[in-house]
Amino acid sequence: MIDYLRAQKVIHWLMAIVIMLDLNVAQKFGGDMELWDRLESRVDHATAGLIVTFLFILRIFLRFLYGAPSLPESMPGWQVVMAKTGHYGLYFLMGLLIVSGIASANFTSDPIVVFGTFNLSSEVDNSNMFNLIRGVHEFATNAIIALIVIHILAALYHHFIVKDDTTKNMTKFWTRKTVK
Repeated sequence: MIDYLRAQKVIHWLMAIVIMLDLNVAQKFGGDMELWDRLESRVDHATAGLIVTFLFILRIFLRFLYGAPSLPESMPGWQVVMAKTGHYGLYFLMGLLIVSGIASANFTSDPIVVFGTFNLSSEVDNSNMFNLIRGVHEFATNAIIALIVIHILAALYHHFIVKDDTTKNMTKFWTRKTVK
């Protein structure tokens, strides 16, 4: 049986942490905030987004190169379909968030300087295009939150109720060596 590489597991959990932190930063945008705070939050959000972009590309590359563990044979067919749909849905939405995030940053008139050097904004005000792309970005954000919740519930279901190795494939970072 194929197992995830340790690197795949580390990338999975790093992405989970950065995405959760980034969602927390992004939720501030809906409230009232001073302009300097909004600009600073956009930079934080864009920086986290670029970190996720790098990890996402690496994750897809490793998944293509090394694959993923097969699902348990005892898993009902509908759950197999849902698991694959959920995972591809997460990948699709991550990609959509990356593309729409970079595109919306490009259409803002305010600078968004990430890592202190690279400005993602064209600094040309195109509020119509910005609002259109922002709508796609917000839709993808809400959709990925829903899929993340389903993903976590499925992992808990497999770990505590079904008690198969599905969740352990991504949580176990070590191997126990038996001594003879």
